[in-house]
Order: sequence, then C-alpha cells, then structure tokens
Amino acid sequence: MTWSPTAAKPLLAVLHLRTDRPHAPDFQVALDALNAPTMRVARALGWEVVPVACAEVALATTVDLVARADAVVLMGGEDVDPSFYAGPAAYPGSGQHEPEADRAHIAAVHQCLKSGTPLLGICRGQQIVNVALGGTLVQDLPTTHLHRATGDDHFVRNLVTVSHPSLAQAVDATQHVRCTHHQAIDRLGDGLVVAARAQDGVVEAVVHERAPITAVQWHPEHPDTADAQLSCLLERLATQRGGPVPATVA
Repeated sequence: MTWSPTAAKPLLAVLHLRTDRPHAPDFQVALDALNAPTMRVARALGWEVVPVACAEVALATTVDLVARADAVVLMGGEDVDPSFYAGPAAYPGSGQHEPEADRAHIAAVHQCLKSGTPLLGICRGQQIVNVALGGTLVQDLPTTHLHRATGDDHFVRNLVTVSHPSLAQAVDATQHVRCTHHQAIDRLGDGLVVAARAQDGVVEAVVHERAPITAVQWHPEHPDTADAQLSCLLERLATQRGGPVPATVA
C-alpha cells in the first residue's frame, strides 16, 4: 500500500461486537487478544484504524463509518443469531447472541457489496458474510474437535487447501492456520465461491465472484501469526481499493 506523504491515510473500519462482556469475561479477554494484533498490524501497514463495537452503538454509527471507510474488517465473536438464516433457535453449543451487532454487520456487507468497498471477514465474519448474502450455517460441526480445542487454549493448528488463485497469492497454504470455531458455512450465499477448505471439507475461505469481499474461517490475526498471515490479507484489501473487481478476479 502506498500513498503520498501529504495524503490522508486510508481508513480501515474494524467492526467487532463488544468492549465489555460481564457475562463472559474470559471470552472478552480472548477477543481482546485477537483485536489488538489486528489493529497493530493494520497501523503498521499505514491504515488509519477505527474500531467500533457494534453491539454498543446505534446502527447508524456503523453505517456511517462503513460509508467513509476505504476497507472493512469483520472480526470474530458470538454465533450469528439463527433468526437471520431461519435456523433453529436451540442447537448444541449455542450461547449468547448479539442480534443488534448482527444487523449492523449484515448492513456493512450490503454496503460494501453495493459500493465496492473491500471487506475481509474473519471467523464469525465469514459466517456473517454468508448469512448476509442469503446463505446458511452448520450450527454445530460434527467435526468440531478438529476446529476447536478444549482446555485453556481453544485454538487448533490446521492446514487448508486453497482453491482460488487470487486468494492463493495472500495465503501460504504450507503454513498452519489457527482455528477455533464450532460453526461453518452450509449453503453458500449469493455470489460467493469457495476459496479454501479444511482437510475434513469444511469451508475455510470464500470470495465473492464480482465484489472485493473475502472471508476466512481461521484466525490470521492470532498473535502467533498476525504479522505473516493477517498482513498479507490486509495488503490484499489495499490492492482491491477503488471499486468492484471483474468477475474473473475475486
């Protein structure tokens, strides 16, 4: 990413859910540990980073920020409320839902699709992209043990197979990625194509067939991998600035 010394830095909107979870303080600590490298790496690449906790602000605040942003990142967090994809309300592993944040993130996906603003979804971010575009989710993976560990460290190390050439330029498939999730894409949303899969076939990345929308199920922002893995994906966002990409290049 390059710009003249006198030009304003490009604005990166980082949309997460909450800055405070009294009901789940350990989860808050874990998410803070992922949000911090995201902002550090983005700032090191030259972005002006503006985070917003979408469950704690009015929908209009998120909408206004996305309208001004040069690119958007949707971070991880709670499961998407099943009402947004007509899924059963009760399912194994269900917990707290944040429908107001879901609504804001879905609006952000629609805005980016319409404006051509590059967007990167991470973990829950991939799931919300899929739901926003009319897709559905596997509510509790039969192979959750391959994607989420038990104990103090919930992350597992996986290898993914990247099938889309544009994403292959930003993802080193020889390197392990860090995963912690029990849900995944089921039916693909409109315009999305599978870009990577886990060894058990779970969709680990998608790209949009005509818009600069990318999402990954793993956590490139993990503190152990952010400098190598997240930086490449953020640099990809920078190259996509300027409007929708052709249908042949997602």
